[in-house]
Amino acid sequence: MGSPSEDVAEILVSEEQLRDSVQRIAAEVTEEYAGKSPLIVGVLVGAFVFMADLVRVLDFELEVQFMAASSYGEGTEAGVLEITRDLPEEIAGRHILLVDDLLDTGHTLSRLSELLMARGAASVKTCCILDKPSRREVPFEADFVGLEIPDQFVVGYGLDYAHSYRNLPYVGVLRSELYTS
Repeated sequence: MGSPSEDVAEILVSEEQLRDSVQRIAAEVTEEYAGKSPLIVGVLVGAFVFMADLVRVLDFELEVQFMAASSYGEGTEAGVLEITRDLPEEIAGRHILLVDDLLDTGHTLSRLSELLMARGAASVKTCCILDKPSRREVPFEADFVGLEIPDQFVVGYGLDYAHSYRNLPYVGVLRSELYTS
């Protein structure tokens, strides 16, 4: 791997497009949650950049927490949902906005939504900056979506490959020779 920017074949979503999407999502979320004091739950690790940008432009009372979960086993096939960091508090009766970086197969967000509702949340809505509907394996759509993207291997703006590239300020397509053998 070279420098992060040298490893990107093309910029798929620019910094400006991301900023505009965050502003649009924030307006939609504000309309939904103003006066409700929601719990904003970020799905670690990928959501941290988007979530930080989003909560800074929300102008209403809210709380922030994080969960870490994966629905992947050893490879890239969906497996059992494993929660590696859970919420530290009771959520019964709370309105929850579940924030993730990318809606791909739908397994993680659908399972986490079901889990939080089963724990007694008043409502659970989902939000992601990127959506790859062509990869969906379960019938699930996020309530708030930034941008739809094609099925390409992307990094940046919180998305990684081998724990790298999260710090890129845009979303780029990773050069294929870096992840294929």
